Amino acid sequence: MALLGELQRDARQSNADLAARIGLSPAPTWRRVRRLEELGIITGYRAEIDRRKIGLGVLAFVRVDAERDNADATRVLEEAIRGLPEVISCHYISGAGTFELQVLVTDLDAYSRWTMETLFRLPNVKDLHTSFSLGEIKASAALPLGHLGTSR
Repeated sequence: MALLGELQRDARQSNADLAARIGLSPAPTWRRVRRLEELGIITGYRAEIDRRKIGLGVLAFVRVDAERDNADATRVLEEAIRGLPEVISCHYISGAGTFELQVLVTDLDAYSRWTMETLFRLPNVKDLHTSFSLGEIKASAALPLGHLGTSR
């Protein structure tokens, strides 16, 4: 969908510029954007920030092992994880482990402190397995849209 692709590329562009890029007039472009927001397809607008330039030099991938046979305890853990600003992504995973987290901190000492003072103190956490990013090959918040076709 051209409209979504353009918005992912630059959500700050004016409606007139957006309309010109997708080949529509401004009024129907504006209506389509509003409709996508109402449907929950567009969930918000935010700035992309270079984490390193603001001092978040360590990206950790953390597999959290928890008891899977206790649904109530798992829900409590999910809520606790949602409240941690250092966790930028959390997925309930198959295979070994229960959750896979992406965690951003300033340095390795900060990560060590955070795991001991925060993560290990969460309810239902049995164990952690951490891998650190040694170099970023690709990081994008833009979703692949090829399956949507070329309609506006």
